[in-house]
Amino acid sequence: MIANIEDVARLAGVARSTVSNVINRPEIVAEATRLRVKNAMDMLGYVPNESARVLAGGMGRFVGMVVHDASNPFFGEMARAVEDIALERDYVVTLTSTGAEPGREDNALRLLMRQRAQGVLLTTTAMRATSVASLRGIGTRVVLLDTPGGPEECSVSVDDVDGGRLVGAHFLDCGYRQIAFAGRPARTTQHGDRLAGLRQALAGDSRGRGMHVQEILVAADDVASGREIATTVAKGDLTSPLAVLCGNDLIAMGLMFGLQELGVDVPGQVAICGYDDIDLAQYLAIPLTTVRQPMAAMGRTAFELLLSEVTDTGHVHEARRFAPELVVRGSTAH
Repeated sequence: MIANIEDVARLAGVARSTVSNVINRPEIVAEATRLRVKNAMDMLGYVPNESARVLAGGMGRFVGMVVHDASNPFFGEMARAVEDIALERDYVVTLTSTGAEPGREDNALRLLMRQRAQGVLLTTTAMRATSVASLRGIGTRVVLLDTPGGPEECSVSVDDVDGGRLVGAHFLDCGYRQIAFAGRPARTTQHGDRLAGLRQALAGDSRGRGMHVQEILVAADDVASGREIATTVAKGDLTSPLAVLCGNDLIAMGLMFGLQELGVDVPGQVAICGYDDIDLAQYLAIPLTTVRQPMAAMGRTAFELLLSEVTDTGHVHEARRFAPELVVRGSTAH
């Protein structure tokens, strides 16, 4: 015989409504009572009928995490941190990649809306998805992740403009007179901010006056796209060394591999800086100079803000901004 909610209430010595609160709103139930009810559920093998609750007009105890590329270790590290804290709070996380394509982003958010997710952690494109307002309209909370937000929403991000400035100052300190940016600044807010910071560093330093930043567009934010631009970079004038800030570490790794295949000296002829500081960056044959982002802390913070929106009637939106850190390694002269 399958146990029901009345069986759990009887065994735990509580009202049926208390069992319902433990399932749906555990934060309002005293810890001792919550543990007693959960022990009764375990003893009886009771599993809450989540589908029935959603069909009755409620929200599912799951959150969506929509990012540019789940295969990128940067997003993977954040997702792992989100999953860890979500499981502690009895939530399930669904992870979706958009490729930084606005259409795919909107489709993913519409699906989460149909599934009645309680909240969404969203790394949005530079063109903000129209579905966000619809999500909020049905009570789904949205926290922007790795994306700056406005006063009407919570957000967790790194100061990417400052990150670009750090790299620009490092390039100038190393004496580079040719500087480029490889990424998709028109497609992703993050790349646009990093490029802006790089330009600010040159404009604000007498050594950078008159210098311009060459833009090298990539097809995607991955290793293959970085490798594809290596031929273009190698055909340029390298009589004076070129320094390239890449939109992320994967692009930087691809560019490094491609240049090495073409016999270009890194960093002698082309210096390369990535962004994110994924774990592999330090273990390359030429360790990668990069800008470190606190991936796990960003994921945990975003989920905590989302849970606050879901459970706290007095919630106030916050914009959490982390500071970037330049990590200098062998891919740039220093």
